Amino acid sequence: MTPSVLTLMVPKKADDAEIITGGDYDDSKGYFISPTTIVTDNPKYTTMCEEIFGPVLTIYVYEPKDWQSTLELVDTTSPYALTGCVWGQDKKATNEATEKLTHAAGNFYINDKPTGAVVGQQPFGGSRASGTNDKAGSMFNLVRWVSQRTIKETFDPPKDYKYPFMEEE
Repeated sequence: MTPSVLTLMVPKKADDAEIITGGDYDDSKGYFISPTTIVTDNPKYTTMCEEIFGPVLTIYVYEPKDWQSTLELVDTTSPYALTGCVWGQDKKATNEATEKLTHAAGNFYINDKPTGAVVGQQPFGGSRASGTNDKAGSMFNLVRWVSQRTIKETFDPPKDYKYPFMEEE
């Protein structure tokens, strides 16, 4: 077997990250990475910045006093912005996150698992380098692919430039 992308990015032990669960892969038929959990003390670690399509969770623990700078970090770390979530009971904090991270995720979840949208129930779309606007599941999807053109044809053309309400009484 050749090394997986995940293995190349995250050795089982690194100076600034560690795989604590999973990390196995199998490319004998297709390409499979087992569910993986990584802990890092580097907020710019590869798996914190790259868009990874797989069951990979990277955990970066921050100090509560650093909430505002952590929001800034989340907003500016990656060119990608597909899906994000925030968990919390403090409504002020979840509102701050929602406002500050407006462009950090095309799909943003509050107190819910960020497993992706369900077609027909919730539009799915990215932001930044992850794509734009809503995709499958949105009634507006078709509008993203067409240019509207309106044609008006009058069969009884006006004979005068004045409208009837402009007539003198």
